[in-house]
Formats: sequence, C-alpha cells, structure tokens
Amino acid sequence: MRFEPRLLDEIRARLTLSDLVGRRVSWDRRKTQPGKGDFWACCPFHQEKSPSFHVDDRRNRYKCFGCGASGDHFTFVCETEGLSFPEAVERLAEQSGVALPAPDPQAARREKKRAGLADICEMAAQFFQHEYAGPRGEGARTYCAKRGLAPETLREFRFGFAPDSRDALKSFLSAREIPEAAMIEAGLVIKPEDGRPSYDRFRGRLMIPIQDDRGRVVAFGGRTLSPEGQPKYLNSPETPLFHKGIMLFNAHRAREPAFKSGEAVVVEGYLDAIALWQAGIHHVVASLGTAFTEDQILRLWKFATEPVICFDGDAAGVSAAHRAIDRIFPVLKSGYSFQFCFLPDGMDPDDLIKQRGVSGFHTEVSAAQSLFDVVWDREISVARLDTPERKAALEKRFDDLIGTIRDERVRRRYQLDLKFKLSNLFFEQARQTRKGGAKGAETVTSLGKARERVAASDDFGTERLVLGLSMRYPHLLDRNFERFSRLPFANDLHRQLRDVLCRIVDDLEATPIAELTGAFDEPLRDIMYEMMAETIGLQEQKGAEFSALIHRFPLLKSNPPEDFIEAAFLHFLDVLELNALEEELASELAVADDEIDEHSWSRIQALTQDLSRRREECARDEGDLAERAKKIRTAPPVAVALP
Repeated sequence: MRFEPRLLDEIRARLTLSDLVGRRVSWDRRKTQPGKGDFWACCPFHQEKSPSFHVDDRRNRYKCFGCGASGDHFTFVCETEGLSFPEAVERLAEQSGVALPAPDPQAARREKKRAGLADICEMAAQFFQHEYAGPRGEGARTYCAKRGLAPETLREFRFGFAPDSRDALKSFLSAREIPEAAMIEAGLVIKPEDGRPSYDRFRGRLMIPIQDDRGRVVAFGGRTLSPEGQPKYLNSPETPLFHKGIMLFNAHRAREPAFKSGEAVVVEGYLDAIALWQAGIHHVVASLGTAFTEDQILRLWKFATEPVICFDGDAAGVSAAHRAIDRIFPVLKSGYSFQFCFLPDGMDPDDLIKQRGVSGFHTEVSAAQSLFDVVWDREISVARLDTPERKAALEKRFDDLIGTIRDERVRRRYQLDLKFKLSNLFFEQARQTRKGGAKGAETVTSLGKARERVAASDDFGTERLVLGLSMRYPHLLDRNFERFSRLPFANDLHRQLRDVLCRIVDDLEATPIAELTGAFDEPLRDIMYEMMAETIGLQEQKGAEFSALIHRFPLLKSNPPEDFIEAAFLHFLDVLELNALEEELASELAVADDEIDEHSWSRIQALTQDLSRRREECARDEGDLAERAKKIRTAPPVAVALP
C-alpha cells in the first residue's frame, strides 16, 4: 500500500521524534539541548559507552555517528520493532490520531477476506482448546505433561487437540454458519477431487496455533500422538493468510526480547521454540520446518544482526544448515550475518535444556560458529588436495559460492579471507608432503631454520607485527593497499612477503592461490609458513593459534573492536614510515658533513620539519591508543565483526 507524502508528514508533525525514540533510550544530560530540539544518547542499535546517537527534532531525523544508523519516525519503528513499513505507518497513525485513507476497493475486499479467514482460524483455535481440556484431550494432556510443558505455557501458546474424527471441526464451524468453501480456503478442511465429502485436515493431533505479527491465528501445526502416525508434524497449507516462506513461528513474541537483548535464536520446530520460551529464552523463533527463504532471512535481520541458527548436530541438522547457507549467501550485507550452533550428541533444544539447564544452552550458543567457518568446514570436509586439479576444484567451489554475494564489499571481504585461509591450507599440505607428514620436533626445527634466515633489525618486531595483522585481518591490507605496498621494510624477506601479500590482494580474482604459492623459493616458503603458523594457525598447533601475534600485540586477547585494530594498524604503519624518514634524514646529514649546497640544505630543512610533525602526530596517536586500550581491558569483551 502506498502512502501520500502529506499523510506521512502529518504523522511526523503530530509525533515528536525525540518522544518516540525516548521510549527506548536515556538522553545524555550534558550534550542534550531540549530547547533546540537537539538530543543525544547511546545508540540503541549497537553497544557503546559514549553517546554518539543524535536526534534532531527540527529535521525529524536521527543518526548514529558510530554505526551509521539513520532515519525518521517510520525507520526507527521498523528497525526497533521488526515491523514492515506499512505496519509502522499504521502503528504511528493510531498513536498520533491520524486517520488512514480507506484502501482501494480491491484491496479492501482482499483485507476483508483475510479478516474473515482469520476469524475462522480463531474459531478453530477455540474449538481445539476446548477439545484439549475435554475427555477426548486426555492423550494430548498426557503427552504435554511428559514433555514438561507448564500450564502457563500451554495457555500462552494456546495448545489444543484435534479429535480423531472425520468432521468434528467441520461440524463445529458449520453450526456457526461458516461456508464449506471458507473452511477449505482457511486450510482447515480438505475437499477430495473425486467428489467425496470434505473432511478435517487435522485429526488425532496435538494442535499449536501459528500466529502472525499481530498475534492473529492464521494457521496451525499439528503433531501426531500415534506412534505410527505420519507425517509426524503437519502444517496448514498455503492460504491467503499463511505463507510458509515468510512466516516465523513465535515472531510476534520474540521481536521485542530480541531487540532488547540484541540476540535471536532460530530453531527447527515450534515445540523446540516453545521449550526455550518456557525456559526464559524469549528471543526464539522457528522456521516451521521449511528451508530458509530470502524473506525469512531479511526478517530475521530485523530481530538481530547475527541470529544464531540452532540445529541438531546430527546429519539432518547439518544438512539443513548447509541448505540455509546457500540461501543466505546471496543476500549477505555489511554488518549482517548468521552464526550456527550444532547441538551435541543429536540433542534437540528441549533435551539440552532438560539435561543441562539454561546455562548449558547459553554455553552452546556462545560457542556458535561463524557463517564463514561453517562454509569452510563444509567444503574442506569433502575435499581432496592431492593434485593441483583438486586444489583448483576446491578453490572454484568457494569462488562460485562467494560469487553469489550481491554486496560488493562483503563479497570482497570473503574473497580476501578465503585466499589467506587457502594459503594456509595449501602451505601446510605441501610441507607435510615434503616432510612426509613430520610434526612435533621436526616442525619446530623447520620453523627455527626459517627464523635464522630472517636477520634481526631495529624494525623487526614492528615489521612482523604489521605483516601479522595484515594476514590475520586481510581487509586492513585491502583498505590500505597503496600505503602497505610502499612500506619501507628493512628486512629483505619481509619485503618479499609484503610483495606476495600485495599480489594476493591485487590478483584476487585472477590467479589461483595454489598456483601463486607453488612458485615461491625455499626461503620465502619458510617465512610465509612461519607467518601462517604465527597468525592463521596450523592444524597441529591449534592450541597456540595466534600466539606469536598476540605476544607482540597482547591487547588482541581482549577482542578489541575492529575500529581500534585498524587505528593500531595505521599507527604501526606510521612508525615504520617514521623510522624510514629518520634514516633518510640521517643519510642526508652524513652527506652534508662532507659537502652541502643550497638544495641539500633546503631538503634537510624540509625533512626535519616533516619528521617533527610526524613525530608529534605519532606520539599523539600512541597516547590515544593507550587510553583506549585501558578502557578495552576493563570493558566486557566485544567480538571482532566478521564478514
């Protein structure tokens, strides 16, 4: 439905934006100036300790200078409550007292029809609830008791029972003058094509209403109570009210808790979602047993920026996760992704809660894998790398999948991370092949020889730190490519490694990584291998992953935010350039001791001034970083953002 700009302006004029936003934030008294319509608060869209979220009542706009979120009344309601734009307009129109125009006749007829079907579904829900409480519902009540479902949970989710009768619901609705055609359209009754009488779709099943974003009953899920009953779970068919590819079970309850917690958990079935809700985990939804669709993925991102998909750890659960991945990749966008939690020993969420409690469930969720890691494990688990052709095939599978990402920035970030991770994999595989799979002392010896080839220098530590950060966070190298490519490394092998890294980034979509790394000579292979061990980690050294890099940059243990890591990276670049500038000045002065002319003197003066300015900037940046580092060490850990 389209809304006239005049109508939207009238709603904005009647509702003060700061009043609307103020329901969810606390204004900073020092920076806020109500008389000027100028309000500041900590951003409701990301975690921060100093207020960078600004509301301007004069312009009816908000903007966060930290995460970039911005918009007006309607955007804010959409983002904080997970509503569609028409739903947000409807909500704010009601609050402001602005009458919405009557829809066009055709739309009005469709809405009236949907409302009528919703009324029929509500009647069916009441019928099922009545049957659940009556004599025929004893088996359903026994089943729910065995599952440990509390009375308040049964009432909240409106559990019911469909009698094992051909026309119990049909007769109930007919007595209330509901046409048979409407029952069929609502998905409650089936009409055989051979002319036989219609009959109830749900029979002998525990019934759970499926509600839309308004809380209206629009469909049902039925679980058989018979051990031989098939299918085990039966959902309503597609109807004008119910679209499986859009709906998320429990969405209307989970939306607010998900926003407040910044988290969302996605499970496979509605009984799993109900079990978690009963345990106090209210930011949970279920996918109704269907493969994820693009609409569902986009809806989930309104709940949280990185929802956790929590599936059983058995083959079926892993397979479902892999199908979800293929749907997620095309719509990935900056700041939005998914995590995956595979439950142990084939347990479902209900089993886990019963055996380990809520804390046990949170422990599993906190260990969820990133989308990138799950994709990596999926492809590597079936890969053979014993020939160049098979290495190329693996790389192509990754390239094809990443190529489906529409967001150019995210796609490049994945490409970078993939190239470096493949480099690690191919280096390790090649070394094991050359050494006959040797590990332990032989591996340590080879790394020791590599270190011997790298002569120490005044800048050795900083150079290795810059190279390590570039390999651990290749997007930093990508953002600062031109500057990195000209870095004045003192060590020859470091310069060679710099050139290799630049080639990987520059030839991102051209040269296969296996072909590139295969052309290195032995010293370069050794230093590259050593850096891989220090930063990306090798399979036999997973316990010491990132150990050398963290030794040089201990704050990495605190998982500092990505903007801090980038600021530190840029500072280390400054240090290397400053050292090179000092060497250049020293060289000029040495020449000047023997012979100097006006041009040389002017150059020395310019270098001295530039050096003085750069020293001051570097010292100031170092002080700022040290101050931020103190706050990071004492603050709760924040995970570095992933693609």
